Formats: sequence, structure tokens, C-alpha cells
Amino acid sequence: MPRDRIGLLLAGGTGSRLFPATRALSKQLLPVYDKPMVYYPLSVLMQAGLREIVLITTPQDAVTYRRLLGTGARFGITLHYVLQAQARGVAEAVTLMAEAVGPRSCLMVLGDNLFLGDTPIPALAGLDPDTSHARLFTKAVADPRAFGVLGLDETGQPRTIVEKPARPASNLAITGLYALPADASDRVARQRPSERGELEITCLLRSYLDDGRLQSAALGPDVTWLDTGTHDNLLAAAQLVRDRQRRTGQPMAAPELIAYRNGWIDAEALTDLARSMQKTEYGQSLLRYLAAEATPPCAVPQSRITAMPKHLPAPAGTQSGSLSAQW
Repeated sequence: MPRDRIGLLLAGGTGSRLFPATRALSKQLLPVYDKPMVYYPLSVLMQAGLREIVLITTPQDAVTYRRLLGTGARFGITLHYVLQAQARGVAEAVTLMAEAVGPRSCLMVLGDNLFLGDTPIPALAGLDPDTSHARLFTKAVADPRAFGVLGLDETGQPRTIVEKPARPASNLAITGLYALPADASDRVARQRPSERGELEITCLLRSYLDDGRLQSAALGPDVTWLDTGTHDNLLAAAQLVRDRQRRTGQPMAAPELIAYRNGWIDAEALTDLARSMQKTEYGQSLLRYLAAEATPPCAVPQSRITAMPKHLPAPAGTQSGSLSAQW
């Protein structure tokens, strides 16, 4: 992973599609089953090996996010909070990030987009360490007319980007996950607002397309993508997370567990975090993970493990995340 690449998480906006639930609370703080929505995009960035993350939020919600996530230290990361006074479009987040930490190449994820799977997103492992190109991530959908759609040429390279086309050039919907070069903020500064008064991410992506600097990667069937900006999708996401966690016995999108697997925190730190939530199934699942890891195969049935030791050795091979070594 290039050392200058940073994570960019968008958790601003008004959440008007979820009124009245979001009149007094940020959309990304709503629960998706057993954890706040923001945990899911945060986990994507952590699984990609990013330890420095900028979180874009509103002045009124910043205090709540700080109370929830703190500095990020307990997850082994550094969080920067950057305020967006008004919702002026997704692309503006790049400018705000540059003003706060300087121009950086970034992996941007929209805070209401969930990427769910039993493993980290394989497509992230293929990101070119050369950060001069932008990359978008697509997902094949049944009806692409409700999304931004990517059209490909005969060689499979990006050719067109059309927002909500009546006649889609493909079934590839553009998801809320983008890898952007460090010059993105300069390009946004030259952008004109759209008819709705916003700096559109599609315009930024088209500028790279016009310059031959846009790549794409398709998310396969092992990744479920959901935009949780509607009540129905929010419910569907919660049900999906519940069903998968019951099947596997492990939490999905748990920053504590990702930090431990990446070698950013040790077993003692994970144990303390889990015990602080031990009255919940979420906390218990973290304890079960550690207990299973500390138990030799076939030595003691999982059902007979009743207590966790205070100190556990860190497992071998957790010095870096599975994706970060390839990024």
C-alpha cells in the first residue's frame, strides 16, 4: 500500500430519505442490526490496510462521532474529523480532506454504503500501487437504471459513465467506493456545481476517464452491496447481517476484530474491548473468537469454555492485514 494513501469516510449529509428517524441523528449512526452503520464503511477501509482515516461529518454530529469512535486508537488507527457545514456534494469531501491533511491519494467510501461478505473485498487487493489512476468499483445489478452506470469498451476498459440512464450500456452499477489520486482536490476545485448545486462524484470520475486515467474493478458474487439510504434497504441490511452472524458465529464489520487480525492491537486489548460489551452478543462473539483461537484443536469443546484468561498470546502472522501487503 502506498504510504501516502489515506482513508476517506463520508458521514455527513441530512439523511432526508430516512426522515423522521434522522431528524435528530446522523444517518450513519443508525444501527444496522447490532452496530452503528458507520462501522461497516470504516471496516472496509481498515480491511484495506488503511490506518489513517478522515471522517467527514456535520458540525452538529461531530460530538457524537467523537464519543463513539474517539481518536481511533482503540482500533489501532488515527481518525481525523473534518466538518462539512453544508451538503455540497460527494466530491467536495476530497477538497475538505486536502484542506485538513494535505493532498493525498485516498480510498473513499460513502458512509451509507455497505459491502458485506465473509472475507475482505477481494477487488481491493488488486489496486495498483501507482496512485496516478482513479478506480471505481462496480456491482452487477438486475436493474441499473436507478444507479450511475459504467459502460465498457471491447477490451473491458471504462468507456462511459451515465447517471440513471434510461437505456443502460451495461448492468454495472457504480458503488460508493472509489480510489482517487492526490490531484483529485485540484480537479474538484475546477469543477462547476451541477444543476442541483452539488459537486458531483460522477463529474470527477469523468475527468479521469477523459484523460485515460480511470480504471474499474467489479465486485464479485461474494460481496453484497447495499445502499442503506432507504428504510427498506436499512431493514434488509440488518436482516442480512443477523443471518450471516448467526451462521458463522462471528461478528461482521467489527473494527475491534479487524484491528486484531491486522496486528494493530494485541489479544489483551481485544479482550478488554470485548469485556466492556460482554452483556451483548457482539461482545460475547469477540470473546468466543479469542477463546477458540487459544484452544488447541480438539482439546476442549467450544461449549465447555466458560471463562477467558486475562492475557493471551498474539497469534503468529498478524503483523499486517491480508490486503495491505498486496496494496
